[in-house]
Amino acid sequence: MIRIGRISYANLYPIFYCLERLKKDSYRFIEGVPTRLNRLLKEGSIDISPSSSIEYLRHSELYRLVPGHSVSSVGEVKSIILFSRYPIENLNDRLIYYTYQSGTSVLMLDVILRRFFDIKYRGLKESRLSLDEALTEADAYLLIGDDALKGVKENHLYYTYDLGHIWHEHTGLPFVYALWIARKELREDQFNDFVNALNEARDYAEGHIREIADSYSDKGFMSAEELIQYWRGLSYDLTERHLEGLSLFKRYLEELGWLK
Repeated sequence: MIRIGRISYANLYPIFYCLERLKKDSYRFIEGVPTRLNRLLKEGSIDISPSSSIEYLRHSELYRLVPGHSVSSVGEVKSIILFSRYPIENLNDRLIYYTYQSGTSVLMLDVILRRFFDIKYRGLKESRLSLDEALTEADAYLLIGDDALKGVKENHLYYTYDLGHIWHEHTGLPFVYALWIARKELREDQFNDFVNALNEARDYAEGHIREIADSYSDKGFMSAEELIQYWRGLSYDLTERHLEGLSLFKRYLEELGWLK
């Protein structure tokens, strides 16, 4: 039995829709937000997962990278959004909240503010509040995943900034939000079996995107057409350009003191 982390966001729904139909008996799926799955993988409570890229950068000695797979964007991502009461260039000495679900994105925000905009904000604070509740206390709020998608649709009050767009505008490179990584102790045959299944799942998803969107759209907050547009704006590959983007992010984190 392979214990697989399952991110409970729309972004990876096409992959898991297919994976769950491929193997079934030999896989057990454990659902969670990125920060929870990062913790479970590090503890050894799951064997393989799409995990925040920062988890791999910080603890690569524990993990084996699944080749060719990621959750990335080359430009706009739509689901990593800073909502702000002020224009981004006016966030000096302001308080910023970020969702407790975020592993990589909060550090991406720090890089963007400090390196690209030379912003010296007052503080970053983790939060579980809703968008409107958070912005009665803070000056800006970083949301990810489905909460960000919903916030963009419902928001009529705040400035919104897509971090994938800002990153690409300043670097010309993809941004890698999540990597598929496995515990190093996972058996070789199990690892290879899963890699083959993941390849098959991605290939099936690319050819059956309408079927997959129709199966998801009853969740309410996005139509099938909106989901298809969203998924086609994401990259599920891990090419040399993706690795260049990841390497640049790592260098920025080292320079800013997030990685030793």
